[in-house]
Amino acid sequence: MKRLFLLRHAKAQPADSATEDFDRTLLFSGMQDAAAMARHLRKNEYRPDLILCSASARTSQTAELVLQQVETEIEYRDNLYLADPGRILAAVRGAPAPVAALMVVGHNPGMEDLATQLAREPVRSKERSRYEQLEEKFPTCALAILDFDAGRWRDIAPATGKLVEFVRPKDL
Repeated sequence: MKRLFLLRHAKAQPADSATEDFDRTLLFSGMQDAAAMARHLRKNEYRPDLILCSASARTSQTAELVLQQVETEIEYRDNLYLADPGRILAAVRGAPAPVAALMVVGHNPGMEDLATQLAREPVRSKERSRYEQLEEKFPTCALAILDFDAGRWRDIAPATGKLVEFVRPKDL
C-alpha cells in the first residue's frame, strides 16, 4: 500500500507588482493554518517518509511548519512550482521505492486537479462526503490523503485512490 498526502500551501501575501509570485510569503493567518495542519498530522500519527515541496517561498514555509511537528526528509523542487497535475503525478511516480507515505506540498489548480483525478469513485457515505468537499473547493492549506493498493509509486493511476481524509483549516 502507498499513502499520498497532497497539501496545498497556506494563505500567502496577495500578488503585487513589487514581489515576484515565486517569492510571496505566508500571511500570519497562513502560518497559523499550517501550524494547525501540522499538529493534526502529528495527532493522527500521519507521518510521511518524504516530502516533495515546490521551491517557492509560500510552499517552503508551509512545509517547514509541518516539519516542526513531523520529522521526515524533504526535497525542494523547482519543477513543482505551479505544476500541472501531470507534472505532480510524474514526481509522485518517481518517488523512491522504500517510501510508503509521500507528501507533496504544492499549488492550485494542480493539487486540486490531481486529487480529484486520483480519487476513486466513493464507496461509503463518509468517503462520498469527503469527495464532495474536495470537488467543491481545495482551499489554501487543505490536505487530501489518498491510499493506493499498489506496491510501487509508478503504478499509481487515476481513479484508484481511496480518499481517506480531506481536511481544511476550518475543520480543525
